[in-house]
Amino acid sequence: MSKPNSTMSNTPARASRTERRGSRRCKFTQLMRIRPSDPEQEPFDDIRGTLSVSRTGVYFQSSETGYEVGMRLFVSMPYSKEPAAMTREYLAEVVRRDHLPNGLYGVGFKFLMEIGMQGGYSFGHSLPHK
Repeated sequence: MSKPNSTMSNTPARASRTERRGSRRCKFTQLMRIRPSDPEQEPFDDIRGTLSVSRTGVYFQSSETGYEVGMRLFVSMPYSKEPAAMTREYLAEVVRRDHLPNGLYGVGFKFLMEIGMQGGYSFGHSLPHK
């Protein structure tokens, strides 16, 4: 009889599952401002921190009940109330909504496109020259 291969016993049980995500996720907190992009939707202004971020999307927790799968959002991140802060604005779509045991909702969205940069200060001349 041969000895069993010792490397087989160190293999995690989850290794047989295939990963469906196209890019890695990073677990860090970045503040963002989220609003519905559809003017027909009930408006809300949700300021939350990220739980998990990838190049293609974000997952976060919220008490806001208005999120629905398929809903389009305006997302500003990183969000800051500071007047000189530079923020990127994105169009995103909700792809996941989980009811969590803590009473909050887990919401995942994917980025559809970058809309642009938002800055607080203008460094150009605002008054006409004489």
